[in-house]
Amino acid sequence: MLPTCEWLSVVYDTSRMGESTPGNAYVVQVHLFAAARAAAGADVLVVSGGTLGEVLASCERQAPALRDVLPRCSYLVNGIAVLDEAARLLPGDRLDVLPPFAGG
Repeated sequence: MLPTCEWLSVVYDTSRMGESTPGNAYVVQVHLFAAARAAAGADVLVVSGGTLGEVLASCERQAPALRDVLPRCSYLVNGIAVLDEAARLLPGDRLDVLPPFAGG
């Protein structure tokens, strides 16, 4: 009997990825905080996956008021700061959008 690879069920667990879309596309959950949450009127947006830049553009299409907030924000993918908008978000990744807090 071959050993099971439990990590495969975690990496490809569709409940963590949200709903898949045609053409093997996937969605990403974007968690918004402080001014970003206020601008969007929501805690979480669900958008098509892709690069950080593509995900942010999708967020702006869903909540146009984010256009004024996003340029000042920091972005964390799975808890790690990401500066490059060409960075690709993978299925199951979590994107946190963090505006400056307490004036900083």
